[in-house]
Amino acid sequence: MTADSTAGQLVVGVDFGTLSARAVVVRASDGAELGTGVGEYVHGSIERALPSTRRPLPPDWALQDPADWRSALGTAVREAMRDAGVDPADVAGIGTDFTACTVLPVLRDGTPLCEIPELRDRPHAWPKLWKHHAAQPQADRINDLAHTRHEDWIGRYGGRISSEWQFAKALQLLEEDPDTYRRTERWIEAADWIIWQLCGKETRNTCTAGYKGIYQDGHYPSADYLKVLNPDFADFAQTRLAGVPLSALGSRAGSLTAEGARLTGLPEGIAVAIGNVDAHVTAPAAQAIAPGQMLAIMGTSTCHVMNGDLLADVPGICGVVDGGIIAGKYGYEAGQSAVGDIFAWWTGLGVPEDYLAEAAVRGQSLHEYLSSRVEGRPVGAHGLIALDWMGGNRSILVDHHLSGVIAGLTLASTPEDVYLALLEATAYGTRVIVEAFDAAGVPVTEFIVAGGLKRNRLLMQIYADVLRRPVSVAGSDQAPAVGSALHAAVAAGLHADVTAAAAAMGQCEHAAYVPDPARADAYDELFAEYRTLHDYFSGRPEWAGNDVLHRLRARRNGATTA
Repeated sequence: MTADSTAGQLVVGVDFGTLSARAVVVRASDGAELGTGVGEYVHGSIERALPSTRRPLPPDWALQDPADWRSALGTAVREAMRDAGVDPADVAGIGTDFTACTVLPVLRDGTPLCEIPELRDRPHAWPKLWKHHAAQPQADRINDLAHTRHEDWIGRYGGRISSEWQFAKALQLLEEDPDTYRRTERWIEAADWIIWQLCGKETRNTCTAGYKGIYQDGHYPSADYLKVLNPDFADFAQTRLAGVPLSALGSRAGSLTAEGARLTGLPEGIAVAIGNVDAHVTAPAAQAIAPGQMLAIMGTSTCHVMNGDLLADVPGICGVVDGGIIAGKYGYEAGQSAVGDIFAWWTGLGVPEDYLAEAAVRGQSLHEYLSSRVEGRPVGAHGLIALDWMGGNRSILVDHHLSGVIAGLTLASTPEDVYLALLEATAYGTRVIVEAFDAAGVPVTEFIVAGGLKRNRLLMQIYADVLRRPVSVAGSDQAPAVGSALHAAVAAGLHADVTAAAAAMGQCEHAAYVPDPARADAYDELFAEYRTLHDYFSGRPEWAGNDVLHRLRARRNGATTA
């Protein structure tokens, strides 16, 4: 590689995940990945107690420390640059993406409230991670009132706003800690806050505003609507969200400041792309931007995104936003709140010591070992059906107070039986989502997978069989970070727009897994059983559902806080 081939042609992408930040150095001309780096979050996902106190957090809480984000950013970028062995002077821009909705209260200058000494011991002063689900009661009220008032925007979110999104979390803050709410001058997605750290000014992106902030048709929910939820909430959107123009994805947020340069080791003045969400930024990196191409970003959770030419209301989706993925298309989003987290839960809980020992002897990870024990078995031989709701249901029920179910257990059930049933459950959950899109007139024409779980060959084959369609896979193992680098290339003027950058820098292996007809037939029968359990345990009266899962959670929460 000559100096001339990279001069001013490199971009850096940083993907802020649930537990770490991953950076990649990419050549803008062809998407070649030259170096990678990882920065771990010291505190990870804060779910039991604040770092500043031993006091336990209530159930369903999940927070993060913004200091971890800054530190991980510097570590990941510097490590990626060392790994690439390139001159920082050849870097033209940096782009980032973030888990969402991960949102935090800050002062007008961007200072997180949790970094104010007298507020550090208040849980509500800390950023709420995407999987913070303690705002479900507020989400229920937001939804009920929206339907009572016939708010136009509720249909854009599948009929239900999630407890994960901005308004539910903000209303919880107001009602549980009104003093901290009053001191909140801006309520901002981490996706936008990290850009603030890089270019020194507040920006807002169309993606998080639309999907997580109920911004539709040029405005947020009205003050009249918010006042009915809580009189002190009436000016929330006007004072804490609005006031900064929304920027299109791929646009330039600003230039890297001297402080940002010190943090990352990159040259001051390079382009900083506007913020983005980890799932949506991945679509162009996987060349999944044509209408009908559904991209599933599979990791701790799964987010399903897809472009469409037409605007339609799809029941139970997370949202549809004009320009939410690329300009000129309606971007649709759905998702599952726990996928990889479910597998990790079971391998950490339900696997005996002798399995661990045998996996070590074979030189396999526990996931590889369990997969080897079930691969090739007849479909349904374990006699189990599971509901993939250990983290609640994001789509299509949009209810994070639902919980997981495993039906069919006997004294003969083995750890690998349950493991396989959990893999299959996530595939069934995805099929529910795909069928919802098809039924709403937004057909899925290709199913593409990105994220760490694409490396699980057994899981990918199960998805192909359950969905009865080929599964394509993104070419990069760091597709979200590459997607951020791709947006940085557009912001730096190295490509005309995101579509052109996707053609040059994206990668996809089409039809990497194809369905086995006989196994697909058997999975059709099991999916019908899954759907029976899905509808029954949903608690929805229109499906003759039973509310037992809500009653159990309420009892647990009451016992925990007593």
